[in-house]
Amino acid sequence: MAYPTNYRYTREHEWIVLDGAIGTIGITDYAQNSLGDIVYVDVPKVGDAVTANATFGSVESVKAVSDLYSPVTGTVTAINEELKSAPDKINEAPHETWIIKVELADPAQFDTLLDAAAYEAFVSEETGS
Repeated sequence: MAYPTNYRYTREHEWIVLDGAIGTIGITDYAQNSLGDIVYVDVPKVGDAVTANATFGSVESVKAVSDLYSPVTGTVTAINEELKSAPDKINEAPHETWIIKVELADPAQFDTLLDAAAYEAFVSEETGS
């Protein structure tokens, strides 16, 4: 699967896309593929603070529970309520299914993340393919 070039990525397999100072965050196709069928998503509340490289929630699959790491520091402005009843949407469309939206404290943080080509190279190194 091609990774959207307007997104930025973390080494923990989250993606973020910016719209002004609001970052929309989800997990990559590689992450959902590694996890298997997602059955539950634990997220913060609107108004909660998130910190770059710190956990903000978790994704539970039939295989494991994995922490979610925020790519940026900021305040949660929205959570994807649909994931409460349909967490498997992430498996179906990982790059279209967002988990949280965050108002960035410092929009310049976006530019420090991996672009699509760097992320694809990182995944290739990690998988040895």
